[in-house]
Amino acid sequence: MTALKSGQPGVLVVLSRYHEEIASELLKGAAASLEAAGMEYDLIEAPGALEIPPVIAMAIEAKRFTKWTTEGRYRGAIALGCVIRGETTHYDIVAGESARALMDLSVRHSLPIGNGILTVENEEQALERASVDKLDKGGDAAKACIALIKLRNDLSRND
Repeated sequence: MTALKSGQPGVLVVLSRYHEEIASELLKGAAASLEAAGMEYDLIEAPGALEIPPVIAMAIEAKRFTKWTTEGRYRGAIALGCVIRGETTHYDIVAGESARALMDLSVRHSLPIGNGILTVENEEQALERASVDKLDKGGDAAKACIALIKLRNDLSRND
C-alpha cells in the first residue's frame, strides 16, 4: 500500500493485476485523473476482480473512510481490473458478482465507488478500453468517483 503524502483524505484504489498490461493502463488513467483533480490515493492490489469488493469491504470495516470518522484516510474508492470471457461460464460469475458487490457496497454505505472493472470478450477490446490514449476507462472510473464525492459533499451541507 502506498502512503498519502499530504495527510488529507484521498481515494482508495483497489487494482487486480491479473491482466498486467491492462491493469497498468487502467491505473495510469485513474492516477492521471486523480492528479488532475488534486487528489492523492493509496493503492492496494487484489488477486483478481472478484476479490476487489472484499478489499473495499475490509476498508469499510476498518473505518478507513471519512464517512465513519474524521480521521478516515479515504473519501471514496476506485475498482480497477479486467475480466475477459473465456471458454467457461466463470466469466459471467466474476463479471456479474464483482459489479453487484461494488453496487451493494456503494448503495449500502453511501460510498463513492468508481467501477473500472472491464468486462470484455477479448484482450483487444480490453486494451482499447484501458489505454489512456483511447477510451481511458481507468480515468473514467476515477472521474466517476470524484463526481460522487463532490455530490455527497454537496448533499451533506446544511444550506
